[in-house]
Amino acid sequence: MPNYTVKVPPKVVPPASRAKTQPIPAPIERQRFRRRLLSWYRRHGRDLPWRRTRNPYHILVSEIMLQQTQVERVLPKYEEWLSKYPSFESLAATTPRQATRSWYPLGYNIRPKRLHAIAREVVQQYDGQLPSDEDSLRAFKGLGEYTVGAVQSFAFDKRTPIVDTNILRLLFRVFVGHGDPKRHAIKRHVWVLSRALLPRRHVFDFNQALMDFGSLVCVSRKPRCPICPMRPDCRAFSSGKLRQTAMP
Repeated sequence: MPNYTVKVPPKVVPPASRAKTQPIPAPIERQRFRRRLLSWYRRHGRDLPWRRTRNPYHILVSEIMLQQTQVERVLPKYEEWLSKYPSFESLAATTPRQATRSWYPLGYNIRPKRLHAIAREVVQQYDGQLPSDEDSLRAFKGLGEYTVGAVQSFAFDKRTPIVDTNILRLLFRVFVGHGDPKRHAIKRHVWVLSRALLPRRHVFDFNQALMDFGSLVCVSRKPRCPICPMRPDCRAFSSGKLRQTAMP
């Protein structure tokens, strides 16, 4: 019998799969971004009570309260909550119902219930001390990638990246500038960027500065481009995709 050789046609890669990998900024560009950001933060950073503590419980309370809630609404409730429940032990000793009542009027009432459950687990399994490693923190229900990174960075002084809505917007505009920031691939790239930009020192201030800058300057609507120190290197600005209108 004749020996037939079957030729397999080359695999056709769909256009969506051919997307180029986003580049990481050069070291000099990263250094320039850090310098500008920290310089801005030293002059304009907000004085917030959770920035004056390294208490893991206090940091965790602030991060959970700040989920989908503006800073101005959180400030009075943060102080009130800590005066009533100053520790994991005191929160664990109450009931989920009472904790939810004490949370009013912040809303999203799944948050106090989860915080209460975490407090009980910390007391029962960790002798009242919040663990600092990523695996243990991620095991707590309700703690996602951002919150775990924030707790590690702000409470335990770990060199950990964070990306919230404000940071995603800031880093996307400055270092990407095109495409859809809601796409999973771009979001993951921004996490890579956040890690690459981390300084060797002053990580606490750097991560806090990212959040403040995204909240106060690189805002969603009417970004304050005319006063932005990142403007010379901002890809979104140079492409003309940002409305160059200063907020009052």
